[in-house]
Amino acid sequence: MSEPADQGERPVPPPATDPWKGFRGVMAGTLVLEAIVVLLALPVVADVGGGVTWLSGTYLVVLAVAMFLGAGLQRRPWALPFNLALQALVLLGAFIHLSIGIIGVVFALVWSFILMLRADVRGRMEKGLLPSQRIRRD
Repeated sequence: MSEPADQGERPVPPPATDPWKGFRGVMAGTLVLEAIVVLLALPVVADVGGGVTWLSGTYLVVLAVAMFLGAGLQRRPWALPFNLALQALVLLGAFIHLSIGIIGVVFALVWSFILMLRADVRGRMEKGLLPSQRIRRD
């Protein structure tokens, strides 16, 4: 008799701790930092960009408030698309002032690194390579 093909394979154990909890914290922290940087760009736009208009001021303040609020919503399943949509809005801020576009490019690099980390964690979790998955459970 032959053995079933999957008898030799052990199922991948779930992680003992939630690896996504720390990841959500990283995303929330990134949003808070990005909101602070966007607000710190207001004086730059005021001095270098010819002054803050009601449109540019409202755009930047509403964007920063949305980022602060979004930082608290990272448990939602739509949090990552929301974060990336906010990032797209920061990139569009280049039409307000070049400095906002530069902020958008810098944080686009940060968010792309976060997405690479997410893919790495997901791949390791599927293969059972996370440290909390290698602990023997009796």
